[in-house]
Amino acid sequence: MQINISGHHVDLTPALKNYINEKLDKLNRHLDKITSINVILNIDNMDHHAEATVRFVGGEIFADSAASDMYVAIDGLADKLDRQILKYKEKQVARNHGAAR
Repeated sequence: MQINISGHHVDLTPALKNYINEKLDKLNRHLDKITSINVILNIDNMDHHAEATVRFVGGEIFADSAASDMYVAIDGLADKLDRQILKYKEKQVARNHGAAR
């Protein structure tokens, strides 16, 4: 899995890069077919924005998050991606094995 991090009006410190890598490495526990993740960090006025596109075999998922602190925005982004991946996996199971209701 390759993680590309870019920043617009943001200094990408090693601590910030390590924090992003830690948070997004956890996505592998739900979906092991991830090929790449593109993360873009941005500061607009006083809001910190984080957005990411996760590409995997069979599709891609996009999520974004905004907060007053960059680390909080990254946490929100990781949570959204995690939920979307779980939702994707549930749909795949339902399609392949039939939905149990």
